[in-house]
Amino acid sequence: MEYREAGVDIEAADSAVARIAQIVARTFTERVASPIGGFGALYEIGGLGGARPTLVATTDGVGTKTEVARAGARYEGLGRDLVAMCVDDLVVTGATPLFFLDYLALGRVEPSLVALLVDAMAAALGEVGASLIGGEIAEHPGVLEPGQVDLAGFCVGIVDGDATLGSERVRAGDRVLGLRSPNLRSNGFSLVRRVYADVLEAVARGETGPLLADGRPLYDALIEPSVLYAPLVLEFARAGLLHAAAHVTGGGLAGNLVRVLPTGLGVEVKPWAWPEIFRRLADDGDVSLEAMRATFNLGIGMVLIAPPDAASALRERVPDAVDLGVVEASDEGVTWSTTVPS
Repeated sequence: MEYREAGVDIEAADSAVARIAQIVARTFTERVASPIGGFGALYEIGGLGGARPTLVATTDGVGTKTEVARAGARYEGLGRDLVAMCVDDLVVTGATPLFFLDYLALGRVEPSLVALLVDAMAAALGEVGASLIGGEIAEHPGVLEPGQVDLAGFCVGIVDGDATLGSERVRAGDRVLGLRSPNLRSNGFSLVRRVYADVLEAVARGETGPLLADGRPLYDALIEPSVLYAPLVLEFARAGLLHAAAHVTGGGLAGNLVRVLPTGLGVEVKPWAWPEIFRRLADDGDVSLEAMRATFNLGIGMVLIAPPDAASALRERVPDAVDLGVVEASDEGVTWSTTVPS
């Protein structure tokens, strides 16, 4: 018996690597010190990181959004989603992304699909100046079906240890602003798949499925790729306009904002209008307000905490930023205004 008979096609994997080589190479900077295909990737960090160079590392995936993508064979946004989940976690420390590695597991290696995913990663990494220096393509026959994929990413950045953002900088009176997200990004999709199982089955049959009020297919709103907040967060951090930032992923706004609040300080979050996809999801799935808040970003993908004298500069740069409240003395962490958003 040969490996191919067990479901692993080494030639397909080699073809995939060959197809992505040029894509990966275009992300390289002069600091990448090893060619594609080595056992380990080398990166020169001399002169980076200020007086106290400190490395920052993150890892994440895109969860079961991959199955939503599979329903309509719409994989093209997943690479951007993966980069956003990792890089946006990293920059809330104030760190500059340096390099990224990916892990792709597939039921069957399809070189064109691998190239599609990696091309999207490379494009997103180009927005933050990071290099895609390595990765792994794994074929898992019998574990994943053809068309099924799983993605994980790993990002490393650097920051001056004396200039990191975080809870130790937050003070009473700081302003709390939200950067908008028009979609679900990469969180809550196990619940989405339960609520919209019939929609995904219809899409898999080639049907359009239900529409939103603006005429777009609901499926398009589900699969839409993530906003990448890293460029803005880094711009503000480098300008000295931030005390902290919170990336709104699993756990929702409250569950992530509390991670950058010191003991004794809290925020009463003001209401904001949810994008239609969240209102529709809550109605169609009879999902409680508490569950929606704990699962989805609800239209705010990144929270910025800024000193009062910097808030106007942030609003001028991002006019549609949402005023979420003010940091105040409190032992309750993050609470919600009694006004329910609509």
